[in-house]
Amino acid sequence: MKSLKYIFAAAALSCLGTACNESNWLEETPYDFYTPENSYTTTAQFQQALNYLYDQVRGMRWKLGDQHMALICSDLASGGTDTNPVAKFNDYKTFITPYTYVSSSFWDISYAAIANANTIINRIDMENEVGESDKKVIKGQALFFRAYFYNFLANLYGGVPLILEEASEPRQDYVRASREETYDRARQDLEDAALMLNDITAAKDGEVNIQAAKHLLTEVYISLGNYQKAIDAATEVINDPNMDLMDTRFGSRQGETANGESPYWDLFQLNNQNRSSGNRETIWALQYEYKNSGSPYSNELPRWLLPYYEGLNVPGKDGNNVKAFTLNTMEKGGRGIGTIRPTDHFLYEIWDAGDDRNSELLIKRDYQIDNPDAVDFGKWIMADHIYETLNTEQQTRQFYPFILKFSQIGTLEEDNYAKNSDGSYQMTALGEHGVVYAWGSLSANTSMRDEYMFRLAGTYLLRAEAYYWNNEPGKAKKDLNEIRRRANAPAISESDVSLDFILDEQLRELYFEDFRVPTLCRLGKMVERSRKYNPFGMNVGDQQNLFPIPYSEIEKNIFGTMEQNPGYEGF
Repeated sequence: MKSLKYIFAAAALSCLGTACNESNWLEETPYDFYTPENSYTTTAQFQQALNYLYDQVRGMRWKLGDQHMALICSDLASGGTDTNPVAKFNDYKTFITPYTYVSSSFWDISYAAIANANTIINRIDMENEVGESDKKVIKGQALFFRAYFYNFLANLYGGVPLILEEASEPRQDYVRASREETYDRARQDLEDAALMLNDITAAKDGEVNIQAAKHLLTEVYISLGNYQKAIDAATEVINDPNMDLMDTRFGSRQGETANGESPYWDLFQLNNQNRSSGNRETIWALQYEYKNSGSPYSNELPRWLLPYYEGLNVPGKDGNNVKAFTLNTMEKGGRGIGTIRPTDHFLYEIWDAGDDRNSELLIKRDYQIDNPDAVDFGKWIMADHIYETLNTEQQTRQFYPFILKFSQIGTLEEDNYAKNSDGSYQMTALGEHGVVYAWGSLSANTSMRDEYMFRLAGTYLLRAEAYYWNNEPGKAKKDLNEIRRRANAPAISESDVSLDFILDEQLRELYFEDFRVPTLCRLGKMVERSRKYNPFGMNVGDQQNLFPIPYSEIEKNIFGTMEQNPGYEGF
């Protein structure tokens, strides 16, 4: 105790002898824990912060579960469950309200990403160890992501608070910018980002690049009514000598020809999403690497989108009902639970004969009953008219056309196949391979591959839309026909060009690659097209061309006024 007293005395004398500043004396210099001050000093640390932004996008696209349906249920799909009684996403106007988790979840994800982007943007220009060339690319990526999320928020909610500085203290005084101001903020960030990002030829796989910024700028310019600028931005991407629609066979399975494989089919085969496969159409692809701890999850669409076919019962030979299908199989795309049910408009009304995008390799419309105990063993559900005997629930959730675009047919890793105790494959009586059912990556519930965010076909579609708004239908027709030519769909005439036709072409080309609802909200078409094509469209409210502002944001914003979107005040 005596020695400790002398130590304190010595410290006090030292402080007096050096005219010690109390604020400096009390200031901590952290060495063994992370703070903003020591977490943003090296290129590697800034890259970790950027990785968070990439993962925010990836997570929102791939693993939100039934919340995906809030951004899909529209003219493209309805809910396969909650149909009797009607509930959740089939009762849109009573489920998408200011008080439900759905409206707040997308808001929270977006603002978490924006806050992180603001920190990067602020700190990259401070004194640190990052070289000038790296600073430029890092800041460009952060600006891109801030723009991406502000554009997403504007599409979905309209005008939102614009937060452009790194948070230093809690705030409760936010006000909403206008929708146009929100889009304009995204425009400014993307224009700046395009001057800082790597060109696609220099960017790593999965890295946002100049072409990605200009693709997104095209949409933002359209939203701002700057149609010529939208056309110019898209044209820069389309005319880039390193970009092309993939209209010849390429990649890992280009030698397969027996079943009508096509260049469009090649786009969705394993390992074909990045430029290293020869794919010159990719602008930005989200990355997944099997069994890599840096990508522990992949796209859940096979699970949500495929029918819940394991639950389909048919008459058995013993007089009782039996399963129509004895295993979840690779050939059926994996294990589906029938939560996202494509609309009849998408499945049956928009297709021309011979369109490769509707081939049996990508949308499989019939399977044989594989249970030997079934009365109709070996018969086809559709061709042999068994579908007509199913009740409405079975037709809605348990059997409908299988969207195989996101499934690996023939390329699963070995440990995704179900095995017998002797190591042999579990097979159906008709020769299909059973797959493992388990949570996580080692399961054929998910796609287990890279997935597109932006590809050049989408740029053509955006430019066609810009031409349409700019009263140039002939040029819009040309862009639409370029996409249709690749798919072996018949050419259209100038008189066919309309906004609804462009939206249908987006369904044909990009089905389930992108969230549908933000696009329809951007165009003010969510209510109209859902009521026209969704079997539960009568439950979409008049106000639902926009999402509601989450009530929690309004409630806690006690020093500012956060107006609710029209039509939601009574909820």
